[in-house]
Amino acid sequence: MPFSTVGSDLVFEKGLYLRMTRKILLCACAAAFLFALVWPAASAPGRSDADAVTLDPATLKCLGAVAGAGMMETNTYENLRELSDDIGARITGSPEAAKAIAWGLEKMKGAGLENVHAETWQLSHGWTRISAHAELIAPIHRPLMIDSLGWVGSTPTSGAEAEVVPVNAYQLDDEMKNPARWSGKILLVVHNGEAPTDRMASFGKFGNFLKAAHQAGAVAVIGGQGGSVAQGMHLTHTGVLGFDTYYEIPVVSMAAEDQEQVERYLDRGITVRLKIDVQNRVTTGPVGSANVVGDIRGTEHPDQIIVVGGHLDSWDLASGATDNGFGATATLGAAEAIIKSGQKPRRTIRFVLFTGEEEGLLGSLAYVKTHHEEMPNHIAAIILDNGQGPVSGFQLGGRADLIPAVQKFANSLGAFGKLKVDDEVEFGTDTGPFIVAGLPGINLDQDSPEYKYTHHSAVDTFDKVQADILDRDATVMALTAFWIAERSDRLASPWSQEKTAQMLVDKHQDVILKLFGLWPFGNLGSARE
Repeated sequence: MPFSTVGSDLVFEKGLYLRMTRKILLCACAAAFLFALVWPAASAPGRSDADAVTLDPATLKCLGAVAGAGMMETNTYENLRELSDDIGARITGSPEAAKAIAWGLEKMKGAGLENVHAETWQLSHGWTRISAHAELIAPIHRPLMIDSLGWVGSTPTSGAEAEVVPVNAYQLDDEMKNPARWSGKILLVVHNGEAPTDRMASFGKFGNFLKAAHQAGAVAVIGGQGGSVAQGMHLTHTGVLGFDTYYEIPVVSMAAEDQEQVERYLDRGITVRLKIDVQNRVTTGPVGSANVVGDIRGTEHPDQIIVVGGHLDSWDLASGATDNGFGATATLGAAEAIIKSGQKPRRTIRFVLFTGEEEGLLGSLAYVKTHHEEMPNHIAAIILDNGQGPVSGFQLGGRADLIPAVQKFANSLGAFGKLKVDDEVEFGTDTGPFIVAGLPGINLDQDSPEYKYTHHSAVDTFDKVQADILDRDATVMALTAFWIAERSDRLASPWSQEKTAQMLVDKHQDVILKLFGLWPFGNLGSARE
């Protein structure tokens, strides 16, 4: 670091300089956005007159006020610092997660939201990481870097020494035909041959493999979520292996450098022996959690609701700044932006900090279940949970019918760059339960190239987030929610079960939902030729 040996005066001056630079950049961005609203979007390079947006003057004024407040008047970055540094890792059901829920309630009340409350739900088991150690015993002796996956079991207290055998993740069906050979062995997940076309379906099958391995008497499994390989240098990545599911067998992520060395030995036919010691603690019964909820009540149609959210829970190898402190504090920042703008939406905008996302979208599933009778009055859910990068587009969760309207809105956000609009379906975050309920679960896609390193790893820390990008994304969330809430007509209504099921089949999402027991449509939906 260039300032590692300088005195405190220079450190202070650097911090002051960065804060001033941030304010200048935010002012410039806000001014650019206001100019882009006033000046037709068709003037942007590559845009035609057909792409121009004809927003009425009242809407222009409202969106301009929200944008200005979002870029210049919120506490988004400071909120993320508090969440990351003062509360830290927030595994669902833990004391730290409970502290984060109380923090979220306080922040929502302080921002001026109405009807602020916690909506409780239960997780089938609580889980706590204790320790994980491994060492290569043969053909050479040296320590290996591992961390346990979440909601998995332990080795014997003193650990276990065993031979390592490979299991091909691309041929799990064939591998599981002879599980007896796994008895007393450590299983290393490898990737040989052609990858399956449906990666999510393969992830779903991984749970059956873990059950078979445990029943066969395997000692442990080396392989990340769904058997994935760690990304980055000397990193591991934790995570769960199912939806609210606990597996008795210990499963670990191993640093890529170590795992590749073990694989090279096996490829050469050399016998590999490891000692592995994984200790975790699981509760015997359910534990409680809660979503944090607060509203900006609509002036004309208060019963119609747009949900805006990110998840408050995180993993525990670091402080969860990018996954998903970023999205949680952007949600709070979006609420602040609308309130501080002084604009009143026609419809209710509901801000939700979900918990249990990391254990299988459990908080958003609980929200949809709790508000089942109100779902016909919900219009959309807007979710931010793809790292620390700028919003790059709108994924509408199978709702191709909404692309023209949302594309016109996206074109109006010229100051934020080109924003792609498509009907992609995202079940890797809290959009999923809303999509199953027939609503547009709008995933705010992000350009986050570094996320593959910070995701569920020990480097998911506050310093990986840039304040200007966080403010920018919170502002996009606020503008999107306000635009939907302020429209003269209703953007969307829930689709029927028949129509939703058919869309999910067409999008090839039915297999994974059925594998995880999340398909509520029975025999509805048929494959098209």
